[in-house]
Amino acid sequence: MTTTTRIRTSPARPAAVARRPWWRTRTAAGLAYAAPTAVVVGLLFLAPLGLVGWMSLNRWPLLGDAEFNAPANYEKVRDDPLFLDAAVFTLKYTVLVTVLLSAAALGLALLVQERRRGTGFFRTAYFLPGAVGFAAASLLFYGLYSNEFGPLDTILQRLRITDEPVQWIGTPNGALFSTIALVIWRFAGFNMLILLTGLQSIPGELYEAARVDGASRWQMFRRITLPLLRPTIALMLILSITGSLLAFDQFFILTNGGPDNSTTTLVMVIYRNAFFRFDLGGAAALSVVLLVVLVGLNALQLRVLRRGDD
Repeated sequence: MTTTTRIRTSPARPAAVARRPWWRTRTAAGLAYAAPTAVVVGLLFLAPLGLVGWMSLNRWPLLGDAEFNAPANYEKVRDDPLFLDAAVFTLKYTVLVTVLLSAAALGLALLVQERRRGTGFFRTAYFLPGAVGFAAASLLFYGLYSNEFGPLDTILQRLRITDEPVQWIGTPNGALFSTIALVIWRFAGFNMLILLTGLQSIPGELYEAARVDGASRWQMFRRITLPLLRPTIALMLILSITGSLLAFDQFFILTNGGPDNSTTTLVMVIYRNAFFRFDLGGAAALSVVLLVVLVGLNALQLRVLRRGDD
């Protein structure tokens, strides 16, 4: 009787996988792609932001050495009557522009939503003012509003709508609403394009099902269009509110803050403190306060949007 002995052999181990050098890993590739953007953001955003924060804690004259004086610059912001008046006016302007501009942009988007003959022409025509530089548009409207050489008064008088020249930018209310007209003309087409993108993403089957159920146009707008357009409207509102709080070009060119500082915005106060009073520390403190307000408002809008989506 013979016995056989079985010898168990362990399976061959796979050869050790050679590790790649760290510069050939995906992490290194991602860092390499992100590095140029990070450098640009650091040099053009983070570094100036840190400098502004440090300047706001110092008495920083245009010429001479800086002197630490925190929190004196922020106390001057609180006690500056021009800052308070400018803050009230800027909030008033922001509310009016946001409401009127949003309504105009939404109306234009609904007009050119459906594809029919001539829609492409009107979309282009509505968007064309957005291609004009804001400073150039402000100068254009300044010429239209001028009582000396502007054609607007002449046209109104020939049509017998007015008997004498209108003070378009000579009174506080006139200057405010004349500037709002400029902003709506300049940005309505751009905001229309944003809303049109959101409208085109809404499935057409929803409207067809609503028509079958007998829904009216108003019911479809209120029950379908507005709820599904909420993220797009939120983006438009963020852009509009931020741009309105940072308003400068239009008032600087049209009214220069007048009459009697009635159209002075927060950014104009910062500009005057920096380049007329040469108080760079005070201007930096105003900039920090405005930045905090903008961040808070944008965070609040995003929170309300998320809550509405939930």
